[in-house]
Amino acid sequence: MGFSWILLLASLVTSTTSSKTREWAHHGSAMFADLTPQEMNGVRDYLYSCSELGLTSARDKSLKKNSILLMELHVPRKHEALRALDRGQAKPSRQARVVVQFGNQAVPNVTEYVVGPLPFPSSYQVKTFKRDRSIRFESRPISTVEYEHLNGVLEKVAAKANKILQESTGFTYGNCTNRCLTFSDIAPRGLAPGERRTWIMLQKFVEGYFIHPVGFEVLVNHKDLDHEKWMVEKVWYNGQYFDSVEELVEKYEKGTINKLKLPEHDEEDLFSTYIPRGRMNTRTDVHGAKLVEPQGRRFQVDRNFVEYAGWSFAYRVRSSAGLQIFDLRFNGERIAYEISLQEAIAFYSGDTPAAMQTKYIDAGWAMGTSDYELSPGIDCPEIAHFVDLYHYYDTDKPVRYRNALCIFEMTTALPLRRHFNSNFQGGYNFYGGLENHVLVIRTTSTVYNYDYIWDFVFYQNGVMESRVSATGYIHATFFTENGLNYGTRVYNYVLGNLHTHLIHYKVDLDIAGRDNSFETIDLKYVNFSNPWSPGHTIVQSKLHRKQHETERNAAFRFGKKFPKYLHFYNPNQNNKWGHKKGYRIQYNSHANSVLPRGWREENGISWSRYPLAVTRHKDNEVTSSSIYTQNDPWEPVVSFEEFIRNNENIVNQDLVAWVTVGFLHIPHSEDIPNTATPGNAVGFFLRPFNFFDEDPSLASRSTVIVRPDEKGLPKIQRWTPEVVGHCVSNKPFYYNGTYTGV
Repeated sequence: MGFSWILLLASLVTSTTSSKTREWAHHGSAMFADLTPQEMNGVRDYLYSCSELGLTSARDKSLKKNSILLMELHVPRKHEALRALDRGQAKPSRQARVVVQFGNQAVPNVTEYVVGPLPFPSSYQVKTFKRDRSIRFESRPISTVEYEHLNGVLEKVAAKANKILQESTGFTYGNCTNRCLTFSDIAPRGLAPGERRTWIMLQKFVEGYFIHPVGFEVLVNHKDLDHEKWMVEKVWYNGQYFDSVEELVEKYEKGTINKLKLPEHDEEDLFSTYIPRGRMNTRTDVHGAKLVEPQGRRFQVDRNFVEYAGWSFAYRVRSSAGLQIFDLRFNGERIAYEISLQEAIAFYSGDTPAAMQTKYIDAGWAMGTSDYELSPGIDCPEIAHFVDLYHYYDTDKPVRYRNALCIFEMTTALPLRRHFNSNFQGGYNFYGGLENHVLVIRTTSTVYNYDYIWDFVFYQNGVMESRVSATGYIHATFFTENGLNYGTRVYNYVLGNLHTHLIHYKVDLDIAGRDNSFETIDLKYVNFSNPWSPGHTIVQSKLHRKQHETERNAAFRFGKKFPKYLHFYNPNQNNKWGHKKGYRIQYNSHANSVLPRGWREENGISWSRYPLAVTRHKDNEVTSSSIYTQNDPWEPVVSFEEFIRNNENIVNQDLVAWVTVGFLHIPHSEDIPNTATPGNAVGFFLRPFNFFDEDPSLASRSTVIVRPDEKGLPKIQRWTPEVVGHCVSNKPFYYNGTYTGV
């Protein structure tokens, strides 16, 4: 009787603890929720009331102004957040991070502030960077107003060069009707800190204009805050450089240069459009397969708190960089405190000045704000839960992005696990299988021409996958013969330029607690005498473990041998079998470095040197990049290399894994009109490695077991409804299991 009471008491304690854990996770999730429109408006109104800041509208046509560029959540420090998440204590006050451009002063600068408490702010303080680095005004992201003034420069160029453009391309800039030119601007904007010089490439303004370059590029110096003083420093036309538009016009009129004449524009040539063409033998009078929820939804979403199949987490979409999840737990036990997108880059090569200058660093374009509406049935299944997002970037009021994030459960059409146990006599002993259902949280970033699809995927067996799929238009430039060294011809006069995509993630792991260690596991051959056959030897693989004790020792360079198993574990917690509870990171990537170490722009992306670097958690190492890196990669405000330079001990510490994935893309004709997602998805898995005592998906009731009864007929054991549902099948599950000759 006493033992029974002990078991009952233990059960009640476990149940109560589990309930509290869930309650605290739900309670704390609001700390990570993005700013609401009401909070954004409150912060704006408060800062506008602070006369010492002298703020005016972001859309004021002057560049000599003080205005808000960006507003987003300021995430609390980790130890403050954990008091709410792990003890149920009061949440820290919500605060906003606000980026202000001070152009209306003797020495213009950009300053970041932390403003709070929300929703009724009453104070602000300067947010600093490591070594108290200041933010150069020239490093600020480009604004809508600045684009309008750049357009004005191009109109002045066109007033002098439209005759050339008309004769060369059949299109003109500015003064046009249906045959107009548009432009793409290239970054970084210069060759050294403090510059703001941008190469601008003209394109036909037609559907899919990204792949319609016309062989005309100009270099505009727009550093001065008086846009009337902006000037064109270089012109590139049909493979030739000129110091001014006037020089081009003069030499063109004299006939002393190689003139360009594009083929007559064909309105019926659909190469850059989505309009179907060609033949396919698939029926068009019926829809393809679709996802359904035959008995209803199996996941729960409460604002930014999500629960599914043992998983729980909070999410947000950071305006500057994109999707993040916090407080990731499985069965109430935290796996990671934060998993978040940090940066995405695409570094190009080419023969035209625009191509050779293109090194896109996408946080500098506020890629988190380019999460436009997702279409049901294409971007996400029709059954998905869609969420509106709000951003405050280069605006005077919050902007709503409808259905910009989706959450859904899907089947992978592959078993999570299965086994057919043959009796080798034409029958079977048993069959067992489990459907592989996963939960997906998804958003996108359309950063100009490219579309990135960001997924976090949660499996029933404690595995989490982070994946990015690339699609959209290639970045194309005007074709030259030398350009074939840097890409592929994809149209009469169009070159698809080679480039490398790299994506950087922060993975703040808390495996069974904050105190974790890191080891790598490889294999080594061993050679020893055969104990059961004297005179022979055995050669086989043996586990070789290496403990990494310092940050520098745990920073793995591209081009060097990369360990097979990357194991993060809690040295103080064992599973049932005596193994340290752990998770490992498994890569799906074929990334490589994009520039030699220390070469100019590479300083701004020093994280790209490492497929993996492991550091100790620090509150002042929140992000590996910034919105300023794009326009000042030479002396970046945030330098990732400094995170590992002090080479701290990482044994039994709060660890952060910084993960780089990516791929080389050499464009090809099948990239027209768009790059397709198959083969262009990379990422990583977080996989339990002795964290559990057995596969936790055993808790799933979607398992089916079939055994033959005494008469040899199938006896089916299942824990879900026998009939899936009429929208899928109105027939009950059936299994035979025999195999015989015919």
